[in-house]
Amino acid sequence: MPPIVSIVGRAKSGKTTLMEKLIRELASRGYRVATIKHTPEGMSFDMPGKDSWRHLQAGSEATMVSAPDKVVLVRPVTRETTLEEMARLLGEDYDIIIAEGFKHDDAPKIEVHRREVAPPLSNIKKLIAVVTDEPLDTKVRQFSLEDVKGLADLLETGFIKPQRERTSLYINSVPISLSTFPKEFITSVLLAMASSLKGVGEVRSLDAFLRRGSRR
Repeated sequence: MPPIVSIVGRAKSGKTTLMEKLIRELASRGYRVATIKHTPEGMSFDMPGKDSWRHLQAGSEATMVSAPDKVVLVRPVTRETTLEEMARLLGEDYDIIIAEGFKHDDAPKIEVHRREVAPPLSNIKKLIAVVTDEPLDTKVRQFSLEDVKGLADLLETGFIKPQRERTSLYINSVPISLSTFPKEFITSVLLAMASSLKGVGEVRSLDAFLRRGSRR
């Protein structure tokens, strides 16, 4: 899975503005960036009467709406989806996933703080940096609101470059942490198998899926 970093902070602190600048900076460096936005309010993408709504009402577990310029996946859930689950839906073909919100999730976090808005958040786990308009009494790194390049450097050296080559394994939809030996073994076996197939050229990415038996 690509590395995930969440941008957190109080309402009106400038999270979305910072994300826009950060996305542009990372994209200008040649990196592929995906984003995930958290909202506590319910949202509707499948209005009653629309074809996608009718598909779901008929029993489809997920539906995708395709247009010339975008696709939208609609997938009803019985509980709030975790950040990691959403990242897996996005797929692996990104260098980094930047999320907005998810302050209680396990992902590393960057807080945006503005003095005139409110005090900094408290009890934030895995806080790696604060983007602030005033000096704060904290041990984590601090960046000014305008130091987007410095923040991008942090993400590039700490998250993107170390994981540009990666092997991900999920068993029963649960991500499996791999140490060096099994990761290298699985990678070498898959590459050898794929390379031996007729018509396969250079293998830059590989997806494999296995299902055994019934889910019910």
